[in-house]
Order: sequence, then C-alpha cells, then structure tokens
Amino acid sequence: MDGILNINKPSGRTSYSIVAMVKRLSGERRVGHAGTLDPDATGVLPVCLGRATRVIEFLTDAAKAYRAEIELGVATDTYDSSGKIIQRKDFSGVNREHLEMALASFRGPIQQMPPMYSALKYKGKPLYELARVGIQVERKARPVKIYNLEIIDWQPPLVTLEVVCSKGTYIRSLAHDLGQSLGCGASLKSLTRLRCGVFDIKDATSIAQLEDAFHHGYWRHFVYPPDTVLLHWAAMIVGDRTSGLIKNGRNVDYLAPNPPVESRCRAYTSEGRFLGVLHFDSESRQWQPRKVLL
Repeated sequence: MDGILNINKPSGRTSYSIVAMVKRLSGERRVGHAGTLDPDATGVLPVCLGRATRVIEFLTDAAKAYRAEIELGVATDTYDSSGKIIQRKDFSGVNREHLEMALASFRGPIQQMPPMYSALKYKGKPLYELARVGIQVERKARPVKIYNLEIIDWQPPLVTLEVVCSKGTYIRSLAHDLGQSLGCGASLKSLTRLRCGVFDIKDATSIAQLEDAFHHGYWRHFVYPPDTVLLHWAAMIVGDRTSGLIKNGRNVDYLAPNPPVESRCRAYTSEGRFLGVLHFDSESRQWQPRKVLL
C-alpha cells in the first residue's frame, strides 16, 4: 500500500492520532504525516503510506497556505486561544491602515522566534514539556519566508489573514509578533491549512469519508501516487540495465554533452513504474540515486 492521503484534519485531533488511525484502518506499518498541525488547527494533512513515506521530506519542504483568524488585544502563553491569557490591552486604536503597515514588515524573508509551546527539542526534550512546568529557555530566531500575507476579513478585534509561507513557519508566532508590532498584543484564534504543496483543502478527505472508504473497500479512490508531489520536476525513463543499477544504489552516467538544467529528477522504468528520485553530481557527471521506491 504505497501512496498519499490528503486528509482534512478536524479540530481537537492531534496529527499523530490521525497517523495512528490510518495505520489501524490500512494495516500498513509505515505511515507518516508531512507537517504537524496543532490539535486545534484544521485542514490539509498529507499522510504517506508504505514506500511513499520516502517522499515526506519533499512534501515537508513545500510551501503551505493557511487561513488564520487572529484576535487583537489578547496575548496568551501559547500564542493561541488554547493557552493562558497573560495580557489584555486596548486595541481600539488599531484600524485597517495600521494592520496593513504592520503586515508589510512580515512579508518576504524574515527571522522568526519559535514559541516555547512547540515540539522543537532542547537538550533532547520538547520545548512544550519545559514550558508546561514553567521553564523558559533561550531560543534562536530562524529564517522563514512569507510569500503572501493578505487581510481577507477585518471585524475588530478579529482579523483574518491568508498566509502562504515556507516550511518551519509558526503561524502562532506570526500572530504574537503582529500583536507586539501593533502594541496591543494578539493571539491565534483559529487556523486552517488550505494547501500543502500540491494538496488542496477542496480535495481533502474527511475522517468520516476515510473510515467509510476503508470499511467498504473503496479507499484506493483517495490514494495519490507517491510521485504526485514531484510532478514539477523533470523525468527520465530508463531501460532494464539502468533500472537495475538504480535499484542497487549505483550511480548512472550522464551521456549528454551539457549538464541538466535541474539537479533532481524523477526516474521511471520502461513500463512506467516510478523508480525513485535521482540527484545530479556535477563533478562526477553522474545521477546518484537519492530515494529508491522500487
């Protein structure tokens, strides 16, 4: 069972619980998700099964889109509505023009401080475990990129944003930092992931649909092939001999006079089966197998 499910995660469920459910329904041991969503968050959660777990890193690297509802005037210790309120301030002086000016500083490449309530590790322990017992540790800001950041609704004290961002971006931190910039504090009230790479919420499968599909045997209808996330790369078709070399982790010579435009490509057998991901080494002028799925 090799493929990817585009699941619409409901609020109140952890990403891990969705993975555990898919393991139980499918009977497949190798199951993993591509990018954690907080329990209160909803939306697109790609779950990879079988050999498709080998492409998780490429899904994790993909840009993601969110709809974020942010409440001004309320700051919490977790930066979202699940946390303890640590500050209330008057937000009445904030208008749409102030919001637009503040948001401008968050577009493009930025340095973002991860929240204490996160799964990042400090000396082997998740930060959220330390935060729960009142321990604060120094964190380093990390480079992330906000490709698009737009106001789609403004009903004070709530502002709804659409965010398209790179991997590693914390929308909770964005909400908190926006509140600090405006001087009134803010926290994330709700969050929906609209898109993760090629997977869109319009096509996502609900938990009820998925359970029914496995129960009645039509689950394959919802499974995307592993190479779905790589279709924007170049592809090559190889013969039996080259296919055998790749399966055994052996490099493949590049015979054309000029180096390829891209450093990565998809490889397929002559029968059209997805063989894996190759990386071009410019020094040896060879394709190196990076991920082999056959």
